[in-house]
Amino acid sequence: MASAASSSLPSSKPFLGGSRTGGLSGLAFRLPSTVDQISIRRRISPAPRRLGDLFSSSHPLPVRAGGDKFGKHFEVATYGESHGGGVGCIISGCPPRIPLSEEDLQFELDRRRPGQSRITTQRKETDTCRILSGLFEGTTTGTSICVFVPNADQRGHDYSEMSIAYRPSHADATYDFKYGLRAIQGGGRSSARETIGRVAAGALAKKILKMYAGTEILAYVSQVHKVVLPEGVVDNETVTLDEIESNIVRCPDPEYAQKMIEAIDAVRVKGESVGGIVTCIARNVPRGLGCPVFDKLEADLAKAMLSLPATKGFEFGSGFAGTFLTGSEHNDEFYMDELGNVRTRTNRSGGIQGGISNGETIYMRIAFKPTSTIGKKQNTVTRDRHETELIARGRNDPCVVPRAVPMVEAMVALVLLDQLMAHTAQCGLFPSNPALQQQIVPAATDGSLLTQETA
Repeated sequence: MASAASSSLPSSKPFLGGSRTGGLSGLAFRLPSTVDQISIRRRISPAPRRLGDLFSSSHPLPVRAGGDKFGKHFEVATYGESHGGGVGCIISGCPPRIPLSEEDLQFELDRRRPGQSRITTQRKETDTCRILSGLFEGTTTGTSICVFVPNADQRGHDYSEMSIAYRPSHADATYDFKYGLRAIQGGGRSSARETIGRVAAGALAKKILKMYAGTEILAYVSQVHKVVLPEGVVDNETVTLDEIESNIVRCPDPEYAQKMIEAIDAVRVKGESVGGIVTCIARNVPRGLGCPVFDKLEADLAKAMLSLPATKGFEFGSGFAGTFLTGSEHNDEFYMDELGNVRTRTNRSGGIQGGISNGETIYMRIAFKPTSTIGKKQNTVTRDRHETELIARGRNDPCVVPRAVPMVEAMVALVLLDQLMAHTAQCGLFPSNPALQQQIVPAATDGSLLTQETA
């Protein structure tokens, strides 16, 4: 093989020589101009003849398990399983000197926790978080932040039937197909308890965005089964967190909130489940977030939303309804506001054009399927390939959307902060062009440790 490698190189004057020592082939050649010499060393070893050889000590192969990390600059890795010792996250890339306490995270975790009303799962967890690293005297140090939440209310015996048979439309079968085994109790990593780490990290991201640009991220339930909140009933420019949190279904309109609660109650007592839609808005988002082509802002948001458990659809701006309009009807015309800012009269673009935020409110809708674990008899197969019937036990949400609200907000915050840090790294190194890069968001709130320089 060494001779084959050597023969592929030109045998003319630039080639200086090669030697082999300890299974390594050393090649050196001279290039003109400023590059004086390049040395190439390549390990020469026989190709493995079977898959097991790839993992032997003589053939080490680095393997990166996918799926546990999110973000490039503000990176979040979640860990833990539904019935393990606990769950949480490790946050890397957080800016230093951000005031942070466990109470900051706990507020969002309490919105996500189980057992908060009759229309959610009755698993009793306080979801009390502990910050184990990355803080000094109440502020972030810039090093990795580890957040831990213990599991308390575990009932492994509830899953004895699921150890034998697959729950229809659950991840039971596909985990077996992929890994050859699975964590049976609670669904392991496919359980919604994994989202605790996301919500904790998202709470920090929301705080940084609020301090930096006054960005506000709010989500609410806009549909439960066949109860649909009509367009225009909620004003996305003025809706508040208090209005959203005023009822157990998290719909800011009291009339439709009651209809949604009744719809969930109707299926809950039958051991059934229903799905729904969560609408999310992000106000005061800095302009310029997102990159052309593969890292468009809406592409990152779509991946973030569809990574949440039970999601089945994502749309932003006019979404699929925009296909019914003509170009002249759909286009958002520009105008100059009273402060001299370039704005759009309408917002069918949903605050994003060309994959980049334009400073208008970003809004999106995320569809969630009915919970797959239900208390009704269903046909399925066993792990040893026999057809059978299953009545699943366990404590599950009859409708996931009320508790999905803080999960959606968290993922939007993680995307926006990650894109903000990428934008600042590329476009914030030098003074901005004030004629073109003016921001329309308000100044940072008093006490902010950061100043806005993304323009």
